[in-house]
Amino acid sequence: MSRGSLAKWTKRFRLACKLAMNAFNDAIVTVPARPGLSANALRVLEARYLRRDGQRHVIETSEQLFIRVAKAVAEAERLMDNSGEFSFWLGEFHQMLASVDFLPNSPTLMNAGTPLGQLSACFVLPVPDTIEGIFDAVKQMALIQRTGGGTGFSFSRLRPKGDPVSSTGGESSGPVSFMKIFDCATENIKQGGRRRGANMGVLRVDHPDILEFVEAKLDGRSLQNFNLSVGVTDEFMQALREEERFPLRHPSTGHCIDTLPAREIFDAIVEAAWRTGDPGLLFLDTIDRANPTPELGDIETTNPCGEVPLLPYESCNLGSLNLGRMLRERDGNVAVDWEKLRITTRKAVRFLDNVVEVNKYPTSEIADISRGNRKLGLGVMGFAEMLIRLGIAYDSAKAVEFAETLMEFISETAAQASQELAEERGTFANWRGSVHEAQGLRLRNATRTAIAPTGTIGIIAGTTPSIEPLFALAYRRVNVLDGQTLVEVNPILREWLESQGLEADALMQQIQKCGNLRTVRGVPEEARRLFVTALEIQPEQHLQIQAAFQRHVDNSISKTINLPHDAMREEIAHAYLRAHELGLKGVTVYRCGSKSSQVLELGAGEQSLYHEHASRCDPQECRV
Repeated sequence: MSRGSLAKWTKRFRLACKLAMNAFNDAIVTVPARPGLSANALRVLEARYLRRDGQRHVIETSEQLFIRVAKAVAEAERLMDNSGEFSFWLGEFHQMLASVDFLPNSPTLMNAGTPLGQLSACFVLPVPDTIEGIFDAVKQMALIQRTGGGTGFSFSRLRPKGDPVSSTGGESSGPVSFMKIFDCATENIKQGGRRRGANMGVLRVDHPDILEFVEAKLDGRSLQNFNLSVGVTDEFMQALREEERFPLRHPSTGHCIDTLPAREIFDAIVEAAWRTGDPGLLFLDTIDRANPTPELGDIETTNPCGEVPLLPYESCNLGSLNLGRMLRERDGNVAVDWEKLRITTRKAVRFLDNVVEVNKYPTSEIADISRGNRKLGLGVMGFAEMLIRLGIAYDSAKAVEFAETLMEFISETAAQASQELAEERGTFANWRGSVHEAQGLRLRNATRTAIAPTGTIGIIAGTTPSIEPLFALAYRRVNVLDGQTLVEVNPILREWLESQGLEADALMQQIQKCGNLRTVRGVPEEARRLFVTALEIQPEQHLQIQAAFQRHVDNSISKTINLPHDAMREEIAHAYLRAHELGLKGVTVYRCGSKSSQVLELGAGEQSLYHEHASRCDPQECRV
């Protein structure tokens, strides 16, 4: 396509977008139509995102924040010889943010348009088997976390405990001991001065120290700034199914130095997960089969919440579509506004690609590979809200079918937008040799989609987090925002109760005491069906929803398989096995109440009736 024809196409697309939005505004009412930002959203913005002066006084409003971010990201148009479109895209990005139709990851909201300028949430750093390499990784971690980014590490290349160290004549202390150094450093770093640091720690299942790694958090004190995941291989899963012994290999030679029954390793993983929520599983071969740039190396780990598998030094920019805003109502009937979803997805892809361009990366190594692959992680929030407004129960086969239809549409739209950006701006630098070149598919971005947890941005958007079900209908977020407690009551439920002519105030008072409808009298069965909460949903349904999305997500998905406090170990084992069968790239299972402290508590009263059933730490705040 010539530059002249491309310019004409761009103008036609811009006009089509405007005409479509005008038609949308004339014909329908957007759902929901809640004006402004909620009180909790404003509290979150003030605590974490709004700019402050040297005396820590807030000097920015939420509207000024959205303008700041939109302007900084639109600046990429000028950097890529598209100055004539700067004002147009500034307006489009600002509208998308101010309406909370789409929000980027937290570092973009915090740092765009500021001297810091680091906009990515997700990073992976290599940990080589040398003292110099290990402490260089600690330094790079500190540089990333001070700007609001999270870091993922594979410790699989470190020699096992007791292995000889020729340079000193001593013995290695093993991967877990070095992980404690990273953990201690993170403990003393506050991300961007505004939130705690977070890490993902991965060890391959065939590492000789695998059992020590699996049991590392059982004391309730160690590695509290880490989420742990075992890097599981297809070979291990096969050995497990056949009840065979499994080889443990020296990381530097690959030679087998010991064997253990695969069942013994798996049982230890299940026991630790039952007791603490860690470790989860990463299915390394499944991830490897989806690696878009295999010639650049193997993917060994992910970002802290697990939704983005990355190469060493790679980073990724995340953003989420607010599905609660992608609905329309005609004559009392609510439906998905597919055209608005299409337009917003396209704009979001351009926004995120611009972020790659204007980003100030912490190190040159990170800048090189991040710009070389231009990976994006466009996801969603508000899936549970969308289902409720459409009259679909989360705990139903129809929800699984709808999830796949929805994500397929978003994925295809995002790919088309990336193709068009490739025509306008060129393919990503490492396109040659990628799987996309082999397929003859010219793309601007090596990956386009990922499902992130969307914890704090979900509060700002006033919707449900990610693709998770409702955690509860009323709950407290404890020990967040510098020790504050946020009380949250589901606004959709109040709207629904009022629409049915019920005494919403009286019912909501009962709901606030326990967080769900199980014991509330006078509630229609339809409400119990639609407003089902995480602990009322069977693990298989959680997995089916995750699998439906994963089939159309380039990267991965951060999701928690919630289990009640009295769940058996066998239920966790079954969930892990099913996750592999369903083709998931990773899985996290949490038995409620298995941590001594939680971020979410059921019920909004000071004395929660279901405190022992509190969920694992808010996955939006990471899995630690």
